[in-house]
Amino acid sequence: MLSSFRISLFPSLSRTLHCHSRNAPSKFNVGDAISSFNRMLQMRPSPPIIEFNKFFTSLVKTKHYATAVSLSQQMDFRRVMPDLFTFNILINCYCHLGQITSAFSVLCNIFKRGYQPDTITFNTIIKGLCLQGEVHRALCFHDEIVARGFLLDQVSYGTLINGLCKIGHTGPALQLLRQIQGKLAQPDVVMYSTIIDSLCKDKLVNDAYNLYSEMLAKRISPDVVTYTTLISGFCIVGQLKEAVGLLNQMVVKSINPDVYTFSILVDALCKEGKVKEAKNVLAVMIKGGEKPDVVTYSSLMDGYCLVNEVNKAEDIFNTMTRMELAPDVQSYSIMINGLCKIKMVDDALNLFKQMHTENITPNVVTYSSLIDGLCKSGRISDAWELVNEMHSRGLPPNVITYCSLLDALCKNHHVDNAISLIKKMKHQGILPNVYTYTILLDGLCKGGRLKDAQEVFQDLLIKGYNLDVRTYTIMINGLFKDGLFDEALALMSKMEDNGCTPDAVTYEIIIYALFQKGDNDKAEKLLRQMIARGLL
Repeated sequence: MLSSFRISLFPSLSRTLHCHSRNAPSKFNVGDAISSFNRMLQMRPSPPIIEFNKFFTSLVKTKHYATAVSLSQQMDFRRVMPDLFTFNILINCYCHLGQITSAFSVLCNIFKRGYQPDTITFNTIIKGLCLQGEVHRALCFHDEIVARGFLLDQVSYGTLINGLCKIGHTGPALQLLRQIQGKLAQPDVVMYSTIIDSLCKDKLVNDAYNLYSEMLAKRISPDVVTYTTLISGFCIVGQLKEAVGLLNQMVVKSINPDVYTFSILVDALCKEGKVKEAKNVLAVMIKGGEKPDVVTYSSLMDGYCLVNEVNKAEDIFNTMTRMELAPDVQSYSIMINGLCKIKMVDDALNLFKQMHTENITPNVVTYSSLIDGLCKSGRISDAWELVNEMHSRGLPPNVITYCSLLDALCKNHHVDNAISLIKKMKHQGILPNVYTYTILLDGLCKGGRLKDAQEVFQDLLIKGYNLDVRTYTIMINGLFKDGLFDEALALMSKMEDNGCTPDAVTYEIIIYALFQKGDNDKAEKLLRQMIARGLL
């Protein structure tokens, strides 16, 4: 009664507390809260600590951690006695501020005041340590408090397991799960799902599936997160049949897949060119009451572009707009790339302009796709304008962007300009890759500058570049065209010695050159080898 009477004396204080209790950050005013708090401090006798805790809770919910700490110090100065709830809030504030030492000081104060810390106290510190990346210190803290006879709960161990998985220590996380099993706490679906997720990210999908089977054996029911994680894992390693099987299991067990689950599967199927199967998954999704989002539709658009059905991708793009789903930068980038691939560069440019109208900022992928399309259409000056625009927007071109320009320069016999561009890339801190040099080698060979190409090629070998079959094939072709048959055949042998297997194109170039020379025996021998390797 006394507490409510005090509040009625201060209408502004009452409104502030009402606002806090409704948890409406938009109405929360820190200045009003501090003023109300100071008025409470001046009241005699002081209001119960629970009233102060309401303020701290509101400040924490609105992420004003430093303010909460400052007010607690004022409260301490006025000799208002905190309780365990107050101390737990303070520990939480210090942890969010990254001041772990101060959090431990509060823990010492808890013991000093004669309070017994609870699981919330310990969980907050463990979480704070893990958020700061001090997972091993969190484990040491766990060992210490368990040795003192304190019991932790599933949240504690879930946080520790999550912390270990986040730093890539999946093995130790699994060991901790085994350590607590039936002794310290009962493992739950969160702990298992966290480790399964980490194993899947490490591409240890079979191990993840075994852990899932262990869950079932222990009657721990997998949830939508568990299944989604496993489905994602199988998609990562290309085992789409198993991923679809898990989706069917979810349906049988009445576990509703969410939009994220479906989107993962749609994306994986589309990347494999299985657009029909992806559409079937989409149909199941809609039938189950889940609405596809921008990510789902973008994945399907990408799939259609991959199989050169850009018109269908465009239909989906327009469908999104009709459904009041605003296409994002990825959606536009997919469409622009798809249109450029089928040489509809003007349509791609119109979409690019539409992005500006819709206030959607293009990213490096968007620019690179459009630059590549312009270069392949021979519109190099337009491509350079976009490169300049990228720089002005603070979006430096990457190696992919420059490779498109290099390819265009080499194809238009501007090899010296291409060499200058590679130097410019290096000056900007962009390291050319094997693909970059392969483009240059092709340009040099086709431009009749075989000696320059040989120098670049030897330099790549000396520097330890992992050259691919296309790089070798370009050099072999250049040597043959220059009549250097022995050198070309020697390079083919060197290619295999370096663990790079010739493909059908490599064989066709060599066999054709040998037949042209009249060396039929060698040509026929290579032809038989080609057949034996299943390349014909």
